[in-house]
Amino acid sequence: MSNSTLAAEPAAATHAAPAASTTTTGAANHTTFAVILSLSFCHLLNDMMQSLVPALYPILKESYALSFSQIGLITLAFQCTASMLQPVVGLYTDKKPQPYSLMVGMGFTLVGLLLMSRADSYPLILLAAALIGMGSSVFHPEASRVARMAAGGRYGLAQSLFQVGGNMGSAAGPLLAAFIVVPHGQHSIVWFSAAALVAMVVLFQVGAWYSRRRAAQKPVVRGKTMTAATIPTLSRGRVAVAVAILVALLFSKNVYSASLGSYFTFYLIAKFGIGVQAAQFYLFAFLVGIVAGTIAGGAVGDRVGRIPVMWFSILGALPFALMLPYANLFWTGVLAVAVAMIMASAFSAILVYAQELVPGRVGLVAGMFFGFSFGLGGLGAAALGELADWTSIETVYKVTPFLLLLGGLTAFLPRQPGEPRNLHKMLAGSPS
Repeated sequence: MSNSTLAAEPAAATHAAPAASTTTTGAANHTTFAVILSLSFCHLLNDMMQSLVPALYPILKESYALSFSQIGLITLAFQCTASMLQPVVGLYTDKKPQPYSLMVGMGFTLVGLLLMSRADSYPLILLAAALIGMGSSVFHPEASRVARMAAGGRYGLAQSLFQVGGNMGSAAGPLLAAFIVVPHGQHSIVWFSAAALVAMVVLFQVGAWYSRRRAAQKPVVRGKTMTAATIPTLSRGRVAVAVAILVALLFSKNVYSASLGSYFTFYLIAKFGIGVQAAQFYLFAFLVGIVAGTIAGGAVGDRVGRIPVMWFSILGALPFALMLPYANLFWTGVLAVAVAMIMASAFSAILVYAQELVPGRVGLVAGMFFGFSFGLGGLGAAALGELADWTSIETVYKVTPFLLLLGGLTAFLPRQPGEPRNLHKMLAGSPS
């Protein structure tokens, strides 16, 4: 992406309809794909580097004689720094946008990678994982804000394109680990620091576009010049209940995802006796399924509404998740990919729905929900590690699918503007 490409966008953007409108054709025509795809590419690099942490688990477990509980704490250290800091970053940048903070956040990831490659003790491993989490705490809320700014009204598509970059990076991590990290060991992680440097260069250009775009827009004085599209349509109580339901949906989705993301390789090795590299390929297939589901979920959500996508995503995965612990190796792979595709379609729908619930707080909402996503996954990984130590890794996969029953809470979500009314009545039974 060149500077000239980004420089041309603010001029075009000044003629677009208000960014908050999801139905204006003119806004949709001004979707800035150069910026969105640049963010998606950096999301790919960011999450590829992050995914090296769980890909290292078998090596770290053997090298440092770690228990499953200690493995879970590594995930907790990584994800809790992101979980706690992302809402704070989002709230701060809602009030004082920082166009170049994306590049700074990537710098934390770079330092964390370098430390992880040289860490020779368990405390240093935890510190390195925490630094990588801090990088995510800055990157995700601000990148989500810029993606929405460049969406031109097609918010579901923009968020899914942004998110799919991360999914592709997560999928590439285990594959790269199988060919590079597993054969060459922990120190080979240092080679991936080049990806962080590339991302910092691209994000510098995105920051420059973001700065020019803000300068081209007229400042909005809260309470005086708010557009109709930014005025909340629901009471605070109903918004609070809806947010609580969305958090519950994320809890069910991410704790189950943590069982596959953090322990799938251990499960395959323990149950089927395959090698570490072969298990990484199965994990790669699972993560590719997430990529496909994310793209489909964003596009479908813009057409049929967010709520139907949430219904399908969480409850639709339940039958496959229940069958998975009883399948042979081939069908375990097939079912894991099916679960990944179905469940992945929910995140962009949940995020865009939440941003519409709390207008004018794009960074805070993105920080909260990316943060909840990381934090709940980390807590889930730690708890599931304890469960695996007490019982067995197979027990984890027999118990966790029942969390997906929380998807039934979708019935209590209020209909949002633009949500197909008849379809929502049919699925949720709520006319308002």
